[in-house]
Amino acid sequence: MLKIGDFSKLSRISIRMLRHYDQIGLLTPASTDQFTGYRYYSETQLPVAGRIAALKDMGFGLTAIAELLKNYHDPEALKQYLEIKQLEVQEQAEEAKRRLQLLDAAIRRLGKDELMMNYDVTKKIMPKRYVASVRMVIPAYHQEHILWNTLYKETASMNLQEEEPCCGLALFHDEGFSDGEVDVEIQLQVKGNYKDTEHVKFKTVDVFEIASATYQGSYEKITEVNEAVAKWLCDNGYEISGPSFCIYHVSPAQTQNPEELVTEVCYPIQQK
Repeated sequence: MLKIGDFSKLSRISIRMLRHYDQIGLLTPASTDQFTGYRYYSETQLPVAGRIAALKDMGFGLTAIAELLKNYHDPEALKQYLEIKQLEVQEQAEEAKRRLQLLDAAIRRLGKDELMMNYDVTKKIMPKRYVASVRMVIPAYHQEHILWNTLYKETASMNLQEEEPCCGLALFHDEGFSDGEVDVEIQLQVKGNYKDTEHVKFKTVDVFEIASATYQGSYEKITEVNEAVAKWLCDNGYEISGPSFCIYHVSPAQTQNPEELVTEVCYPIQQK
């Protein structure tokens, strides 16, 4: 039998944590002296302690670890738990990468006049278009790639002919800004005629008038561009008449450098 201090050294788990594991029933000592309260562990408990430490390093909480230990000798059940956790960690990594890009862009803007940049807003006509459209509720705005992946996957066998110049855009159908579960539609301008798939719908979009501003750089500039459009609407007697959308002249599919992106922010408008 091993005293708690010796077991702590061999398992590389602190004495404080071993006591906590005992309290919650995760790793109970093999025996406890009823007079002194000293905890004693068996050498056979070292593999269990190792599993707990390994699962904790993977990011599992103690409640989940307790459940996993019950299924540790069932490879299929354990695999399902691990695969779910893998997806969760991948999503966290993507979110961390996005935040790092925001921090990098903010640091590079410090000391520059970029935040005070003036954006040219113009009034124009969106022509009649035949488009492939996918509209879904997705977890967040920056996960728009879900829609594009769906479009290209479901039309892979169709040999879609894109119009030249091709107009790819995303419309935002929610009434206001949403922190999650956002209603987004993408449209890709194509030529020819095609049959709808499960998620891809082909339709003709009529002519309408818009106010738009084009900028180069990361999508984090959109708030500044929106301010410029809002001022133009006020100064020129127009109001928004439909969901806003972005036209991607240079998209993430064409460059991995956020500073090379070219985006046109558009709002359908009508005279007040």
